[in-house]
Amino acid sequence: MTVAPQSISTPDKDWWRGAVIYQIYPRSYQDSNGDGIGDLKGITARLPHVASLGVDAIWISPFFTSPMRDFGYDVSDYENVDSIFGTLVDFDTMIAEAHRLGIRVMIDLVISHSSDQHPWFVQSRSSKTNAKADWYVWADAKPDGTPPNNWLSIFGGSAWAWDPTRMQYYLHNFLTSQPDMNLHNPEVQDRLLDVVRFWLNRGVDGFRLDTINFYFHDPLLRDNPALAPERRNASTAPAVNPYNFQEHVYDKNRPENLAFLKRFRAVLEEFPAIAAVGEVGDSQRGLEIVGEYTSGNDKMHMCYAFEFLAPDPLTAERVEEVMEDFEAAAPDGWACWAFSNHDVMRHVSRWGGLVADHDAFAKLYASLLMTLRGSVCLYQGEELALTEADLAYQDLQDPYGIQFWPEFKGRDGCRTPMVWDSQVAQGGFSTVKPWLPVPVEHILRAVSVQQGDEASVLEHYRRFIAFRKLHPAFAKGEIEFEEPQGDALVFTREYGNEKLLCIFNMSPAETGVTLPAGEWQALTGHGFISNNYGDKIDIPAWGAYFARLA
Repeated sequence: MTVAPQSISTPDKDWWRGAVIYQIYPRSYQDSNGDGIGDLKGITARLPHVASLGVDAIWISPFFTSPMRDFGYDVSDYENVDSIFGTLVDFDTMIAEAHRLGIRVMIDLVISHSSDQHPWFVQSRSSKTNAKADWYVWADAKPDGTPPNNWLSIFGGSAWAWDPTRMQYYLHNFLTSQPDMNLHNPEVQDRLLDVVRFWLNRGVDGFRLDTINFYFHDPLLRDNPALAPERRNASTAPAVNPYNFQEHVYDKNRPENLAFLKRFRAVLEEFPAIAAVGEVGDSQRGLEIVGEYTSGNDKMHMCYAFEFLAPDPLTAERVEEVMEDFEAAAPDGWACWAFSNHDVMRHVSRWGGLVADHDAFAKLYASLLMTLRGSVCLYQGEELALTEADLAYQDLQDPYGIQFWPEFKGRDGCRTPMVWDSQVAQGGFSTVKPWLPVPVEHILRAVSVQQGDEASVLEHYRRFIAFRKLHPAFAKGEIEFEEPQGDALVFTREYGNEKLLCIFNMSPAETGVTLPAGEWQALTGHGFISNNYGDKIDIPAWGAYFARLA
């Protein structure tokens, strides 16, 4: 079952609502020049695979010029491609091929901070009186020489670093080599919006905004209050990180951001059919902030928080709780849900590490994700049910993992190279030793192994995305939960004249479910098999059932 992609030459301002977006981490997708690092030409060569999935868009993690201390999330030139990834011509070629295949292209925008090697920061730190002196967040030391306040960096230690030239501290919410920009300065906002226009003029269809709730800080530099131990959680930072000990009311999540997001949206509206999704990293107010940023149809189109990216087990009750919390926090907002990405442990390991039937588990969770109300982000390799790679300390590249090893091993385990061909060295990713190892267990799940096998996870992703496209209620409909029946999650999706029933058996044992009242007609084409006995259904372990109200 296939659904022909809509030509992107047809402007559809609402394309993002319910879209399936495939995230590509460029360092690890395909190496085209034999240096062990993926690149833009590699992405272009693999776009037919992406198109075969039936997704609506790709989101590409940063490829801008960078010293790569945080692997591209430390930008030193916002309007160029780093040479390890290729050139602007390679980018233009990639955009053209994606559009030819009916795939929209979204790119990562990292504007809360830059690299300390960016010319703007080099100038800013040179004196207190230069033209860009106020483009970053600078503050004097306390009388005893200590940092201005108690703010902490997510990557460990104080969020302030001392600069001997200016004899001041500068703010960095992440690495010391990632100074925070001062978006209180209108000139900074204007220049960053010029960056947005630069990429829109090159044909991008949207943006993913990194750390969107970090853009502004409290100008008074007030200390963050302590967070009560019972309110701490590890949804956005590992439990071993003291960052979790504070309530982050002054170093991020500031109300001034709303006005800037309106300016950002106004720039997007200058171009046809552009969309943006924001990453909201906050362990206490994540969904509330998503509601603020997506309200009113004049800021972000959609945002994602970390509720489904957190370690907490995903039970039927948890799914319903998160969805209802979102509805309460953002009644007119729109979410973009993901179970995996480049920052967290892959979900088949995070939630299913002890599950015997690995493939059945992966198929069920993929189907659940793609039937929840909201848009969807899939992460490269997810369609192969890749597990989290267990790397040795000497193979680590991520400074976050190196800092907190061994209690937290960092993000390298989810960033290992994509595996294409089980018969070729390095799984077909590269002809040389890649920047991160390719696990043997991943090679056994390569595209070449699963391609054409209807029982494989890869073919299930293709089949289910096509099934989703046949039923608009999955993409744009309302959601209403029924009472869970044991480990079975039950809800309906309704849009126009279509009402669909979705039942997921989130357990390793067969379960019996009673259908809600109504005349339900079982749907096919999704790949799941159940036994019907009137209004009773037996659903196999990690199975699902879908029906339409007659």
